[in-house]
Amino acid sequence: MKLSVVTTLFYSQPYIREFYDRLIVSIDKLNIETYEILFVNDGSPDDSLNIVRSIIEENANVKCIDLSKNFGHHKAIMTGMSEAKGDLIFLIDVDLEEDPELLENFWDELGNDKDHDVVYGVQQKRKGAFFEKISGSLFYRFFSILADIKYPHDTTTARLMTRKYVESVLQFKEKELELWGIFVLAGYRQKELFVNKSSKGTTTYTLTRKLRMAVQTITSFSNKPLYLIFMLGFIISCTSLLSLIYVVYTKVMYDQSVLGWASLMASIWFIGGVIMFSLGIIGIYISKIFAETKNRPLTIINKVYSKD
Repeated sequence: MKLSVVTTLFYSQPYIREFYDRLIVSIDKLNIETYEILFVNDGSPDDSLNIVRSIIEENANVKCIDLSKNFGHHKAIMTGMSEAKGDLIFLIDVDLEEDPELLENFWDELGNDKDHDVVYGVQQKRKGAFFEKISGSLFYRFFSILADIKYPHDTTTARLMTRKYVESVLQFKEKELELWGIFVLAGYRQKELFVNKSSKGTTTYTLTRKLRMAVQTITSFSNKPLYLIFMLGFIISCTSLLSLIYVVYTKVMYDQSVLGWASLMASIWFIGGVIMFSLGIIGIYISKIFAETKNRPLTIINKVYSKD
């Protein structure tokens, strides 16, 4: 098997047929005779599965891995890569924000540079409206300060990878999965190509989901928030001690009481908020430990559809 294409399905019904047709044209242009196209149905509630099943009837090289429910984009990708048999694995989203024709660019680039094991896309210009661009930029800046890894900015899902590299990625067994960071942790020589990424106008990544993913990404690859909590507690303790010394000194030396009911209450609320925030961060780390120790399966495959 020379090439495996891996993509996931979730509310993907409008894009599947065009994605497949364009991908096949690229595969034919590259004269790739042995290939497989793996669609991972991540519990998509629309008609995505039936559309892929009709494509399977046309092309025996197409398979669909039907998961028992929606497990999430990153976990579905890991399942698809674990089922891929190709010497090279092309990963891409099905929603046409990334052109299927990128296969041709990545194939030529990796073929001309045997020293690299991965070619991945980086957005030449970040897609989306003003808020999406600004929030994305702020996240990457903030994460760069906290992270213990060099996390690439504005990367795409689309990437062409060698079998050796994919097998190394699959060795990471964490359940709280943030795949883009794992792509970095796996190492090897990786090459970026600037690509254009369009926007289809709608997304399954809501603001709440993005915030949750941002927190998960930071806590998966950095323990600096825990050190920051320690430093914050140390600073507050020192400040409180100095304030206490000042109060005692004023009372003893001048027989004056320090007034300020409002400031006292504000201080109490501030300290209470800091404590709750700190406990929340610690709780997130503890919950990640809890999730890992349960050792639940990453996904559950309901059925694999193929023409065989």
